[in-house]
Amino acid sequence: MPMYRTHIDCSPAGPFEGKMVVSMRPMPAAAAIEAIQICSRYPSVHGAPIHLGNPGLIGIGDLGQPDFGDPVSLREDDIPLFWACGVTPQVALEAARLPLAITHEPGHMLVTDLKNAELVNNS
Repeated sequence: MPMYRTHIDCSPAGPFEGKMVVSMRPMPAAAAIEAIQICSRYPSVHGAPIHLGNPGLIGIGDLGQPDFGDPVSLREDDIPLFWACGVTPQVALEAARLPLAITHEPGHMLVTDLKNAELVNNS
């Protein structure tokens, strides 16, 4: 999955600061609408995309050159959707220049005993 550094500043906390990293998934408009509707129900996990459409508006110059991961192809009818990415804290850790940090491995995120139904925003 391609991931990109944006020009969106994250709120600093102590020595931790940096730009938001986003992951991108291209999909046709109808699927994009459905993805936004589904993901919006889970704000305590990834939640809704933070941006869709023109990547230049969030500081991404070339979708073919991700900062992390591998590029993907966009079909003619695809819209790029961008979600806040778990690599963002790693970028903040990098900027903090700590002597040691332990973090996740891509594809192996937080494991919890919470059920999906408990994570849904029903408001």
